[in-house]
Amino acid sequence: MSDNRSIVFIDLETTGLNTSVCDIIQLSAVCGKRVFNAYILPTCELTQDVEQVTGFTVSDGKLFRNGVPTSTVPLADALASFLDFLRSFGGHVRLAAHNAKWFDARVLTRELQRLKLLPEFQQVVSGFVDTLPLARRLKPGLDRYTQKNLVSHFLGQSYDAHNAVADATMLQELFNHWNPSAQDVLAVTFDINHVLKGNKTETVSA
Repeated sequence: MSDNRSIVFIDLETTGLNTSVCDIIQLSAVCGKRVFNAYILPTCELTQDVEQVTGFTVSDGKLFRNGVPTSTVPLADALASFLDFLRSFGGHVRLAAHNAKWFDARVLTRELQRLKLLPEFQQVVSGFVDTLPLARRLKPGLDRYTQKNLVSHFLGQSYDAHNAVADATMLQELFNHWNPSAQDVLAVTFDINHVLKGNKTETVSA
């Protein structure tokens, strides 16, 4: 069993799927019973697909989810509070997300870099764990590896998918249910420099 006390499960909701330009509208993290959550008013429009899937909309300068207004903070404040949350664990942590390598890690590090918060982030985060390849490694042969399908298959539950708090919470439950070995977790772990290199390559090629 890997030491998941050092793993914080995260999820982002964003205005779209283009990792080079989308805005973060919800950032959530879960570790044990401790929860972090922040909503951010985006500066760019939400795609129609995002509105339909997540229930997030923007109207009159306010962010709504399923028609209910949310209390938002500036992204810089949300990320600073997130860093405080991570520091509270008293050592280096790893951040786990479903499809972290190609989405969450890219968006998060891009925004941290833009707001000049990346050095502080690197002082507390040692790397990312991607639970998508972990699921494929541990449980081959499934038809679909979306988190929603995995939760249904292994935990027999449905939940408020695309609410970042619920996504992070259920990801932690999945991870604990699988009880992966340290070797399996290490196989799907990557460091921040890998993400930065990918972001730079994507920017240059674009």
